Amino acid sequence: MPRSGADARRRLREAALELYGEQGYDSTTTAQIAARAGVTERTFFRHFADKREVLFGGDSELRDTMVGAIAGAAPETSPLDLVVGAYLAAVPLFVAGRPIAIRRAELIDATPALQERAHAKTAALADAVVDALMSRGITEPTARLAAQVGAAAFQRAGAQWYADPSLDLPTLVRDAVDEVRRL
Repeated sequence: MPRSGADARRRLREAALELYGEQGYDSTTTAQIAARAGVTERTFFRHFADKREVLFGGDSELRDTMVGAIAGAAPETSPLDLVVGAYLAAVPLFVAGRPIAIRRAELIDATPALQERAHAKTAALADAVVDALMSRGITEPTARLAAQVGAAAFQRAGAQWYADPSLDLPTLVRDAVDEVRRL
């Protein structure tokens, strides 16, 4: 019986996290990840470009959710509120990905190659948000500022939520943005 692509990606991601934790990122090969996941190395490369990318799957879903929220918002919504709305629309993705994200963050902190990829992914998401804002007629400087402020507020809220998952992430996001407005 054929297995779904989503199941293979999930198993590959889990195998990578286990192996990176056991023997380190640099010592782990794509062949080892594939074997641990019960698939071939060819299957690994069907789903991921390299062994860094296995930890960063889902970025297209996040980008599409956020861009869609910006595009679908009411015309009178301010640039910052558009960005906040985009992050709030993505909360279910963050909640679902939390167990993996915590383990992934530890690996990223310890691995320069993963830090580089994380920064690139964050920059690509910011650019997508800026483009979505600009498509609503917002100037590039204002769009970039709103994206940066919104990302900083979300980062703060996310750090609080990762430290204490009993807290409500949407409330933390709104509280962080309210604090920005009071600064």
